[in-house]
Amino acid sequence: MRQSGGISLGFVSDQRVRQLERKLRTKEERIIVLETENALLHLKLAECQGLIGRSTDEASQLYFISEKQQNLHKSLPSLVIQELHATIQGLKQDLKNLHSFALELSRDFQHQYKNHLYQVLTAVQKIQLQNEAMQTFQTKAFDLEQSLQVVTERYEKEKRKRRVLHNSLIELRGNIRVHCRIRPLLLFDATPGHSVSHNRHKKLSEKVAYAADNETVLVKCSRPGHASVNKLFQFERVYSATESQDAVFADVAPLLTSLLDGYNVCIMAYGQTGSGKTHTMFGPLSGDNFIFSTEDEPELGIIPRATEEVFRLISEKPPGSHWVEVSVVEVYNNEIFDLLAKDSYGTVFGIKREVVTTKEGKSDVPFLTYETVENAAEFLQLVNKGLQLRVKHPTLVHAHSSRSHLIVTLTIAMTVLGDSIGTLWADEESSQKLSKALSCTFPQLREDKTTFSSRASPAHSEPTEKPKHIKTKLQLVDLAGSECVGMSGVTGAALRETSFINRSLSALSDVLGAISEQRYHIPYRNSKLTHLLQDSIGGDAKLLVMLCVSPCQKYLAESLQSLGFGTRARQVQRGQVKKRNLLVSSKSK
Repeated sequence: MRQSGGISLGFVSDQRVRQLERKLRTKEERIIVLETENALLHLKLAECQGLIGRSTDEASQLYFISEKQQNLHKSLPSLVIQELHATIQGLKQDLKNLHSFALELSRDFQHQYKNHLYQVLTAVQKIQLQNEAMQTFQTKAFDLEQSLQVVTERYEKEKRKRRVLHNSLIELRGNIRVHCRIRPLLLFDATPGHSVSHNRHKKLSEKVAYAADNETVLVKCSRPGHASVNKLFQFERVYSATESQDAVFADVAPLLTSLLDGYNVCIMAYGQTGSGKTHTMFGPLSGDNFIFSTEDEPELGIIPRATEEVFRLISEKPPGSHWVEVSVVEVYNNEIFDLLAKDSYGTVFGIKREVVTTKEGKSDVPFLTYETVENAAEFLQLVNKGLQLRVKHPTLVHAHSSRSHLIVTLTIAMTVLGDSIGTLWADEESSQKLSKALSCTFPQLREDKTTFSSRASPAHSEPTEKPKHIKTKLQLVDLAGSECVGMSGVTGAALRETSFINRSLSALSDVLGAISEQRYHIPYRNSKLTHLLQDSIGGDAKLLVMLCVSPCQKYLAESLQSLGFGTRARQVQRGQVKKRNLLVSSKSK
């Protein structure tokens, strides 16, 4: 069926249906959206409900805690108040006790203060009195120091005068100067023997020889079951174990001036094996060749120092006026060996020589080698060559024991004018005047006055400008050491060497004894050593004996023997030493 206007009813219905379907779908979609939102809201609601539950629990806990705190606040004030009250009561009691203690302490302090104040006042009074006494003592001490200084100065002045007079007396009498040097304890002193107990060895290594002062040796002698005895020995100079090589040479140097003044000089080291003779004469020795070195200058001995001093003195003289020759010999097993002799190839080796007595009564060694030297270095080089040839042998006492006597001779030939000779003779006239003065001081010299004058007065020559030729000798002697065979432990050839050494030293002692007793015959020829040194020992030279002594108990007998030798040597009166005025012909070279 159709309506008017040409629009059918079915078309309208379809349109309406489609329109409603669209609305329906729209609503369905809206329903889905709302359901989704509703589900989300349910989820949020569940979350909120859970949160509300947890918040409720927390609120319940906070409420419980709050109630507990309120209950605690209600009960706390009463407890605190009780504790504070008890504390306050305790403090009050302590304060009361403290107050009582303070009062008691105050009373004690006042009492002690009064006592101490009284003691201080008493001490102040005593100090004042002591200060007054101290001032008095200081004044007296100052006066005594002044007096002591004056007395000391006078003592030193008189001591110097006495030494000058003593040396002058020695010059006039011709006495032998004797110096003594005590070496320090060394390592081999502490080395025990094979058959010596420890206690015995300890006693043997004790020090028994001392330098009491610079002129006295003190030796403590003790024997088992006997009281200790102190023995004193007097010499011109005594050196302690601490004194240096410089101190030793300082007392030797003046003799070297006499050498250039026209006197012969001899310096001799005497002592037992290992007592320090070679060290004193040469200084430290190095190496197996027994060579001394000049590098360690403070430790140099008498020989290198004397050489330097002689050439220094010569350098102050006019150029070309002095010539120096050197010879080196050793006396080994009573035979003389020339240690500077050379073979046809120029090799240095020891050649046997003989000592003879000239018509003038002087000792001489024919064909002895003399080497000319121009300075100390050349001299010491020759001495070192001689030392390498010197015989040495180890013993129980000393590992480098010298088995021979070594004699180094330095000969100086001088050319001086007549007025210079007159000056030398003027010194002799001064000695005569001094002899007269000493005769007044020492009456015992009056008897010898004529003898001194006859010995000391040379024939006066007319003043002239004609040159004069003079020769003087400086003999430097390092003697082999005396030995006790039982102590040194030597056998065989070394035992024979020891026998010759001891016999030659005994001969030296016999010669000095004969001179001291003024015997008609002096046994110089009993030993090659004394025959060779006859001029020096017999009064033709200023002689200095340097005793070398070991300080320990083990070598007491040897030390006493050396000191006894020195004492006898001091007593020898040889007459005044003469100056040289003639030129002795040069020896073969």
